[in-house]
Amino acid sequence: MKRILLIQTAFLGDVILATPVIAELKRIFPTAEISVLVKKGNETLLENNPHIQEIFTFEKSKGKFKELFRLVRTFRRLKFDLVVNLHRFGSSGLMTALSGAKTTIGFDKNPFSFTYSKRFPHTLGDGTHEVARNLSLIQEYGAIGLRRPELYPSQSAQNNVSAYTQEPFFCLAPASVWYTKQLPLEKWMELTKQKLDEGKIYLLGGKQDYNLCEQIRNNVQSDRVVNLCGTLNLLESAVLMSKAQRNFVNDSGPLHIASAMNAPVTAFFCSTIPEFGFGPLSEDSRVLQVEEKLSCRPCGLHGHSDCPKGNFKCGMDINLSDEY
Repeated sequence: MKRILLIQTAFLGDVILATPVIAELKRIFPTAEISVLVKKGNETLLENNPHIQEIFTFEKSKGKFKELFRLVRTFRRLKFDLVVNLHRFGSSGLMTALSGAKTTIGFDKNPFSFTYSKRFPHTLGDGTHEVARNLSLIQEYGAIGLRRPELYPSQSAQNNVSAYTQEPFFCLAPASVWYTKQLPLEKWMELTKQKLDEGKIYLLGGKQDYNLCEQIRNNVQSDRVVNLCGTLNLLESAVLMSKAQRNFVNDSGPLHIASAMNAPVTAFFCSTIPEFGFGPLSEDSRVLQVEEKLSCRPCGLHGHSDCPKGNFKCGMDINLSDEY
């Protein structure tokens, strides 16, 4: 193998969970040049990764099909020996099919998987971790069954967060793209108050999460609660999480950042379940979820913008005292 392309154009957590495949491909084919295609905005997660030769970005805002065929032309010119597509939706499948690669591999859920050289099942709910599912695509080449994701923050990222690490602290990441994946706001306020006597509290997220975290900060009314939403980039947040006493996250991207940094983490699973395969991989990790078996849970792989039942019991009934 001289040239390998890995495709994962889903969310930031999915990109993090793709890094074990990148690492295994480089271990198995040490002289190969490995390129990666991600959605625009997620490329920063892969900065400084020593296994990657080149990062391509798919920027749908420039026109989905215009971008798609621009990338296809580039891939055909580079003459990849192997394309591994971890994404399960049509655009990535079409790019894989048209890439001109000698061998194409991916999951059978992709609508264009019938064009692949080899396709594999992607089964949810049996407890198999997504990393293990991803690695199953290249097991015939000698890949191991499971390994922790990897991120590579720069020294400047380390330096940029050093001022925040002078005393014990906790990181809380309250937001999620999907409302029913997000521990209820009242619970985050309760947790913040519980932890305040043990250390400083840093609220993490993007710019779009600032107002949510301000509600938590204003409720607690302590200068030891700091809203860092939009202040740190993803790799700086990863450094901060790696140095925290503990991190508290939803079933969302920050959970996988914690796994990649092997940071101590407690993950809240509301409408989704760990059996889908997206649980934490840190050595010190815990999952908190509702104790009662609810007939409506899980209500989907990604959750919803609001609770279909109107009561959000899967979030409201999580017992924070189980953390102890």
